[in-house]
Amino acid sequence: MKGLLVTSHNTMLKGDFIMSEKPNGIPQPIRGEKGATVKIPRNLERDRQNPDMLTPPETDHGTVSNMKYSFSDTHNRLEKGGYAREVTVRELPISKSLASVNMRLKPGAIRELHWHKEAEWAYMIYGEARITSVDAEGRNFTEDVTEGDLWYFPSGLPHSIQALEPGAEFLLVFDDGSFSENSTFQVTDWLAHTPEEVVLKNFGMTKEQFDKLPEKEKYIFQKGIPESLECDKVKTEQGEVPNSFKYELLKQEPITSSGGQVWIADSTNFKASKTIASALVKVDPGAIRELHWHPNTDEWQYFISGKARMTVFASDGHARTFNYQAGDVGYVPFAMGHYVENTGDEPLYFLEIFKSDHYADISLNQWLAVTPKQLVLDHLDQGEDFLKLLDAEKHPVIAAPKKED
Repeated sequence: MKGLLVTSHNTMLKGDFIMSEKPNGIPQPIRGEKGATVKIPRNLERDRQNPDMLTPPETDHGTVSNMKYSFSDTHNRLEKGGYAREVTVRELPISKSLASVNMRLKPGAIRELHWHKEAEWAYMIYGEARITSVDAEGRNFTEDVTEGDLWYFPSGLPHSIQALEPGAEFLLVFDDGSFSENSTFQVTDWLAHTPEEVVLKNFGMTKEQFDKLPEKEKYIFQKGIPESLECDKVKTEQGEVPNSFKYELLKQEPITSSGGQVWIADSTNFKASKTIASALVKVDPGAIRELHWHPNTDEWQYFISGKARMTVFASDGHARTFNYQAGDVGYVPFAMGHYVENTGDEPLYFLEIFKSDHYADISLNQWLAVTPKQLVLDHLDQGEDFLKLLDAEKHPVIAAPKKED
């Protein structure tokens, strides 16, 4: 990222745009001779969070759909033991392929036994939890997950989540943008809406036992910390699921380049994850996730920490720049070119999520490096020196240029 340069007109040059700043630090939508000061009441905090939206780069042009939504703007469902809030196609209309839930559980709290039509992918952001499931052959699964771990439950399979001693907070992603956390199949809800005589017959239970069943769904509820993992595991003749629903992402060797690191998980290394591929990306201050696009599907993003900006190129001269920070969701439609730049002073961590069984991207630099040299020069009106900047090897995250003394 280019340094800041204070000019004689109380403006601030940052990257490729100029944002006017009054002496009192109030941002104004002014670039050079364009724009004007804001005279009406406004949300200054939002304007400071979104400098490239208040004063877009000159390169922004045309109509591009909104590709940003924050979990801070969502409705939060509060329960005894935690909360859940979601970003779906209802909040971010362009996100038709994927939806997400941010869930928090206090120590011992349980997200009750449930299932849904969509597959569930998850990333543990904080704490520890115990997850369980079973497949159609009766093979079960019980494991503990901690920060940086993933899990994946195929569509239709029942499962549960219980927070351990420190509590837990995690991101859930579903392979349908219209998913809603408020319309899942809960075991307590089902039994509460099944005739009494049917429940008695199904389990062979007594009337006294039936009367103790919950009258409505529990969804999230508070209980104590469970016993050890080994004590909780149920041994059966059917055994355990053949491919673990848990993946320890941070234990894999990341792809390291000059400006950061990338950890990729898809069905090639996380066998159970058949419909969702992902990448955890670390971008150092000033570095960029290089200019690229994805040739197989849309990209859904979650920003874990740090600050970023991203310009999405939508073809035919259309482009729009967005700013992101922790808790924001980003989106890039299929095949649209983009980059992600760290605009803060600490490492940027974000997730790239795809409704696909495999991860794929096209690097602009690599593409040009492996294309006939004269063809590239003829397109970009460059001399031979430009070819030295290209590399046939892919470098996902590029460091900021070193500052000159």
